[in-house]
Amino acid sequence: MRVEIWSDIACPWCYIGKARFEAGLAAFAGRDDVEVVHRSFELDPKAPAATDVPVLDMLAAKYGVSRAQAEEMEARVADAAASEGLGYRSDRIHGNTFDLHRLLHLATAHGVQDALLGALYRANFAEARPLADPEVLVKIAAAAGVPADEAARVLADPGAYAQEVRADEREAAELGATGVPFFVIDRRYGISGGQPAEVFRQALEQAHAADAGSIHPPAEADSCDDDGCAVPGA
Repeated sequence: MRVEIWSDIACPWCYIGKARFEAGLAAFAGRDDVEVVHRSFELDPKAPAATDVPVLDMLAAKYGVSRAQAEEMEARVADAAASEGLGYRSDRIHGNTFDLHRLLHLATAHGVQDALLGALYRANFAEARPLADPEVLVKIAAAAGVPADEAARVLADPGAYAQEVRADEREAAELGATGVPFFVIDRRYGISGGQPAEVFRQALEQAHAADAGSIHPPAEADSCDDDGCAVPGA
């Protein structure tokens, strides 16, 4: 069984959804036969590569709310993250994620894609590290198992793995994905949003069953799209 996951490092529900999916996968009896592939999706491809815009300011401007209201929105997402044992800081910087996706494709070539994605999520949401800084990214990549010299070369070459990122994004559009996280099982069954772990377990069980073709997707859960990220209780 193959599960493809479209996500963006700037998406809090992708961060939370990854943890929930992994919990659901761990509870699935056939987990050893599941291949997980992470795909690229940019929520804000027009964002500048280097920026000093705090995410709270971005949210206030995007939703037309005060900074205090943006802080309340972030606090609710932080609570959802904490419920999954995840760290969450709101003093991070909003920026372009294209280079991060290019690095993830390099990590795929070294068999450490999942490790790097997890490290990037932690660096962004739990540690608020400056991910627009190439030196920071090289250190994160190296710690995840990507050779530092290769990571540096990819970041210095804007064309490296660019086609692979764009191909992932085209596939997402062809599959009808308008937001992330977006999970696809064997190209037959799509799940949108950061669903509870039990929903993922049930989906894997049903997809593994003989009548997988009769499965119906669950209702959409919290996710991020071009209009922003859904906030609990907002």
